Amino acid sequence: MAKTVERCSFCGRPKKETDLLITGMDAYICNFCVEQAYGIINDGKKKTGTSKFSLEKDELPKPKEIKEFLDQYVIGQEDAKKTLSVAVYNHYKRLMQNSTDDGVEIEKSNIVMVGATGTGKTLLAKTIAKRLHVPFTIVDATVLTEAGYVGEDIESILTRLLQVSDYDVESAERGIVFIDEIDKIARKGDNPSITRDVSGEGVQQGLLKLLEGSVVNVPPQGGRKHPDQKMIPVDTKNILFICGGAFDGIERKIANRMNTKVVGYAASKVQGKLDVNNMLQYVAPQDLKSFGLIPEIIGRLPMLCHLDQLDRNALRRILTEPKNSIVKQYIKLFAMDGVTLTFDDSVFEFVVDKAVEFKLGARGLRSIVETIMIDVMYEMPSSDEKTLHVTLEYAEEKMKKANIEKLKAA
Repeated sequence: MAKTVERCSFCGRPKKETDLLITGMDAYICNFCVEQAYGIINDGKKKTGTSKFSLEKDELPKPKEIKEFLDQYVIGQEDAKKTLSVAVYNHYKRLMQNSTDDGVEIEKSNIVMVGATGTGKTLLAKTIAKRLHVPFTIVDATVLTEAGYVGEDIESILTRLLQVSDYDVESAERGIVFIDEIDKIARKGDNPSITRDVSGEGVQQGLLKLLEGSVVNVPPQGGRKHPDQKMIPVDTKNILFICGGAFDGIERKIANRMNTKVVGYAASKVQGKLDVNNMLQYVAPQDLKSFGLIPEIIGRLPMLCHLDQLDRNALRRILTEPKNSIVKQYIKLFAMDGVTLTFDDSVFEFVVDKAVEFKLGARGLRSIVETIMIDVMYEMPSSDEKTLHVTLEYAEEKMKKANIEKLKAA
């Protein structure tokens, strides 16, 4: 009796002519038919307007609602949260505006956030992405280089946006892009470079057309562009760009500018009114120019906000209060092994004191807790114990043994 050849029930291809043949109860389907079906479904969604990124007017989140959502995950940074909430709300409204004959067209307001490391710039971006109904992606500016050099082209930013929008160009053109580490592409001095600055000023000039709004040919799979590659045209005029950076050392630029405003007796009066511990609150566009951003790119980032340095009280709240706080994450990790984890309140105070001492910011909290918990995380999964209580004495003992103490000297 001849052996039955397995073949696709839709197109009839035998198994040897397919890359993958999926078996059902009484039928088969090959990878070619799966891809075709996926395309048909996407085309149907576009025609009926049922994209997962579509948003009705009555679903539009108000700025206060967006900020309340951010409050659940991010401690403090009230000014930055308000600025982001308003910017995202206005972005939604721009997407819904109807074309009228009054000649008024709402322009987008790209944002630049300035804040020291560990103050929550990337966390704000990631958290706000959870609340959005538009494609959202986070890209790192440090890997970008001018076209033709080793690194990623500027267009790779839009490749990421296409990927998260399932290559639906219409949805991608309504998206939001967070460009992290924007300060790392600052030019080396305040004056135009006389040499090739391919990862600094060159990248800034390449970003201009993206921030302003233009049709850009994007390679769908990323990588370098070549003549035979199929390109996808993407219009960036409705894409909102949010940039964030630590701008380490910009406080000195701000201090110099504030001190040169007045001379003589009046200078001491102004100096007395300044909060020297939080100079970032006085940041202005001219400070970004002094730091190394070109004037053209500053003009395309009209909304400027700062993130405050985290004080001891904020660090204490970050440790336990947010929905995804560090302590809650460890409690959940141990609960997955059937272990109930508890802490003395004095342990939290000890962790915060160490974070302040080492000047590590919010990221330092996790490093310190990880140092304290590493031994029990190694032992408990193999143990029969179902409860674990961490005391101050135990935390102090683990910190003394750890090499993290060397950070103090550094």
